[in-house]
Amino acid sequence: MADLSVEDRLPPVYKPLKSRAALDALFETPAFEYSPETSKAFCASMRAALDFQGKRAPVLKALYKAEGFEPESVRKEKDISSIPFLFVAALKERDLTTLPPSQIALELKSSGTSGQHSRMQLDKGSLMRVRRMAWKVFEGLGLTDLERAHDYICFTYDPEVAKDLGTAWTDKLLTGFTKKGEIFYTFRWSKAKNDFYFDIDGAVSAMKKFEDARGVVRLVGFPAFALKLTEEFKRRYGRYPKLNPESSVVTGGGWKTLADEAIDKKVYRGILAANLGIPAENVRDLFGMVEHGVPYVDCRLGNFHIPNYGRVIARHPGTLAPLGYGKKGLLQFITPYLTSYPSLSVLSSDFGLVRERCSCGLAGPVLEIHGRAGVKKLKGCAISAATML
Repeated sequence: MADLSVEDRLPPVYKPLKSRAALDALFETPAFEYSPETSKAFCASMRAALDFQGKRAPVLKALYKAEGFEPESVRKEKDISSIPFLFVAALKERDLTTLPPSQIALELKSSGTSGQHSRMQLDKGSLMRVRRMAWKVFEGLGLTDLERAHDYICFTYDPEVAKDLGTAWTDKLLTGFTKKGEIFYTFRWSKAKNDFYFDIDGAVSAMKKFEDARGVVRLVGFPAFALKLTEEFKRRYGRYPKLNPESSVVTGGGWKTLADEAIDKKVYRGILAANLGIPAENVRDLFGMVEHGVPYVDCRLGNFHIPNYGRVIARHPGTLAPLGYGKKGLLQFITPYLTSYPSLSVLSSDFGLVRERCSCGLAGPVLEIHGRAGVKKLKGCAISAATML
């Protein structure tokens, strides 16, 4: 069965990929080293993935023919903007899997209330690469720790029940980036309701237990629920929890249905850090798409850094021309890790821009997300989860 249980049969994410083929070699380079060598590795990996899928995926065969595109043309950074893209809605409306079902090791789905779900089928090679990529990104940001056990409170769906949900897979993966202590998943399954519910009682109990133990704790998942937990803890105990100051938070998945209910990210970091008794730089956010797979994670200053395993291009919403640094447009996401699904180059429904650098000192460009385009929003996991608040 192509579900999350496959994770238990794979090598640890911290172990290097054995293959040194062009497609795999990129994911053994440092996540935030931008150099002629890493650029060459990215283009070589991109050519290999484009060629592999261009010969097998009917949708890409047709697209390349219509655009007059050849994978071999991607030799330098300037060539990347010429890679044809699929609009993200196509991945929600069609099953575009490149390989036969017998070669699929894991199938992930996005969650939402709109009835549209993206399906991402991963063969073993793609799965190994995306896992390794995520590890390298977190390692590059100083967010891995194999020496000390971390206890976890995960604001997401219990992976034992949500066996093919993208957010459940992501958070299960994240708990493997440190030595594991106790893990508590707050979205529990109710047989009576035949649905998930937010187990606030269990979450408060876990927080108190971890606080008393004085070990290192990491909170993972939807940001609104992390804040809700600290407020409920204060209501019950007359104070906010005070965690080991080396504890951390990695939020992801966005806010609720109404934009005006969200808190500015920088403000949120300060509030949640104060509520937990940890430094603000220990509160990080993650942006990702099940259709794309590359994690964009905050640095210590709270900015999403683009790792050397993907490229992001802002395009004019009318002409679709590339806009360059500092100009807001529709975001195109590009990555070569996939051999099983044709989302190597995806034009998203997200507005944003790319900045050339960050003052934190980490190399490479920075991604800013400015919300969804269009009148009718494409709904995702955060909206589905928000119904439990």
